[in-house]
Amino acid sequence: MLLDHKKIAIIGGGPGGLTLARLLQRKGVDVKVYERDLNREVRVQGATLDLHFESGLKAIKKAGLMDVFKENYRPGADKGRILDQHANIIYDEHMESSPQDFDNEHFRPEIDRGSLRNILLDSLQPDTVAWDSQFKTMSQIDGVWKLEFKNGTTATADIVIGADGGNSKIRPFVTSIKTFYSGVTIIQGNIPDSETTVPRIHQLLKGGKIYVHHDGKYLHLSSKGDGSLDFYISCKKDENWIPNSGIDFSNRLQILEWFRKEFMGWDNIWLELIENVSLPVLLRPQYCIPFDQSWEAQSNITLLGDAAHLMPPSGEGVNLAMLDTLELSEYLTDDYFKDIQTAIATYEEKMQARGTKEAQESMEMVEWMHAEDAQDKLLEMFTRG
Repeated sequence: MLLDHKKIAIIGGGPGGLTLARLLQRKGVDVKVYERDLNREVRVQGATLDLHFESGLKAIKKAGLMDVFKENYRPGADKGRILDQHANIIYDEHMESSPQDFDNEHFRPEIDRGSLRNILLDSLQPDTVAWDSQFKTMSQIDGVWKLEFKNGTTATADIVIGADGGNSKIRPFVTSIKTFYSGVTIIQGNIPDSETTVPRIHQLLKGGKIYVHHDGKYLHLSSKGDGSLDFYISCKKDENWIPNSGIDFSNRLQILEWFRKEFMGWDNIWLELIENVSLPVLLRPQYCIPFDQSWEAQSNITLLGDAAHLMPPSGEGVNLAMLDTLELSEYLTDDYFKDIQTAIATYEEKMQARGTKEAQESMEMVEWMHAEDAQDKLLEMFTRG
């Protein structure tokens, strides 16, 4: 096997990095995951994810984790409601039957990010993840990578895989290609115990999702298994809007003042989100890869997920990352390839092609989701199945 007697370092302990570690360990590979979080409990994970038959679920099955996934996914959390700005229900998926069959290619089961992360962490060998290991830099000595972390520790590896997200510190070692600003900024918040805190919104959410498109803005709400809800406010803004706005987004009164102006004419029910959100909210300008990106494959380093093909949210991000891990793990352990560089080159060619395709579609979504007729377009998409 190509990876015999090789040490693999995965930088980043998100779904992509952890899935890759699981897949490689099942084939006897020596792998270590370096994660910047202090421990597995330190950070609340984001909203739910829907895994797809041909990508995310395929990787879960290959990792031997389908049974535990079925025990932890959230039936019904995939159902959504389209509401107008006045909180009137325009379309309700809860009124329709939908497949709950894991053998059905159209079934996209939802799972909380935290639950998925726990499933993957629990599947790994003890001490696979080195916590509190924020990457600082690395260099090559006789073809071996020496990694340095901000906690003062060091490590060595024969192959480094960057799974450290959109602000990847590994990407510059692979390519100098920069992402570009998509024109959209997302404000993300979490409200604990939504049933008690925001009961009207909780009832409208009904354990699933809410989509509101109006006046060039997009509001998305998602229930979580811990009883909280996540919301995303997506607006077309200048790239430097956040620092130039003068708004302190850790100050509730200032956020409320901005929200009232930005969402003038919307029902006051949506103000409850800002009145009860846990502070600080997350501010997420959205970036995207150039559609023509490519680079020369190397023999001892590569990327996956957002580190390789960052794009605005389209429902495909984690699924692309998990498909990356599946293909990369197979290519690196397949005796078909004459050497590691050829295996990486084959992986990167396919990964870049599908990443570019999804990035183009994601930027198309950015345009129509913030257009005046976005609600009509979304309704058409839902009703035609």
